[in-house]
This record gives sequence, C-alpha cells and structure tokens, in this order.
Amino acid sequence: MSLARPGVSDEALLSRYREGDRSAFAELVRRHQTPLYNFALRQLRATELAEDVVQEAFVRVVQGVHDFKQESRFTTWVYTIVRNLCIDQMRKNALRRHASLDESKDREGDGPTLLDQTADPKAGTDRKATSNELGLRITAAVETLPEDQKEVFLMREVSNLPFKEIAEIIGVPENTVKSRMRYALERLKEALGEYEDMARALK
Repeated sequence: MSLARPGVSDEALLSRYREGDRSAFAELVRRHQTPLYNFALRQLRATELAEDVVQEAFVRVVQGVHDFKQESRFTTWVYTIVRNLCIDQMRKNALRRHASLDESKDREGDGPTLLDQTADPKAGTDRKATSNELGLRITAAVETLPEDQKEVFLMREVSNLPFKEIAEIIGVPENTVKSRMRYALERLKEALGEYEDMARALK
C-alpha cells in the first residue's frame, strides 16, 4: 500500500522520500504544485515564469532533501524557495517580456484565460459575467498593493497559509505580517467599495 495517502503529513512524506519512496514525492508535488503556481503567477504575472519557478522549486527540494531540518514545516521551506525565486525573477525585470495575468496561457492567444479556467461552468450567464468582472477588479486592485502587502495577501488568501508560517517565510514578526494584511484589506476595501453589492451576490 502506498504511503502517499491523504492522512500522511508533508513532513512524513518527505521522510519517506528521503528513504527512497518516490511515490511520496509525487504526492508532495500533487498537493502543492497548484497553490505554489497560483502564488508565483500572482507575483510574476507570467504563466511560463510561474511554471518555471515551481519546477525549479521542486528541483531544489530534491537537491536539498537531506539537508531539510524537521524543525520547520515543509510548506514553510517550499514557499520560501518559491518566494526567493520570484524575487530573483523580478530583479531580472523578466515581467516586461511576458504576458499579463489575464492573457491566455496559449501563445497564439486563442485559449481560455486564467479567469475562464477557474470560473464555475454551471454558473448562469449573468452570474458568470458578474463574477468575471469582479475577478478582474480584484486582480487589478491587488496589483496596486505595495509589494510587502501583496505578498502577505497572496500567501494568506491564495495559498491559505497561517500568519505564523508567513512570518517564518518572509522573516518578519507575526504582528508585522498581520499589520500588512490589515493594511492590504483596508486598501482593497476602499478600491472595491463600489463592488460590495456585487460580491455579496456571488456568495
């Protein structure tokens, strides 16, 4: 029976992989590649760069598996790797050479956008249009946040990480993380005030 089952912790899976169980690593990738990709994509706004960053992050996990200290969580480690890779990419000004978040992942431009891919296929036409408009507004509003606030917002809301873990990843006190999140939410509330009724309608 495979040890890569839902009840096994990330850290246990990593230990099993260290002992030679490749299925354990496959389960780690399955669990985390999508949230890591979504986080990297929101940071870099370029699908190919986000994919490259996540792939490189898992390569580094493989390379550093024997050096990983069990004192911290696996998610703390892998998000720190992804965050640092994103910072490296942004420093290279790679964003100017790639597509924006709402452009198609397909190079010819005729494939579905990221928002289309995540939209509820069962939603009615009006609801879908409202959802897409609100999604675009939220994306635009998040992009206006200062980098430190945006980073915390994405880790909390997109990746669903606890404040304590975000603090470990970023390397600042937990109270600082909470303050950045509070300021981010205040800015977003102000920017999206006119869409409050629209947001309620989607609940």
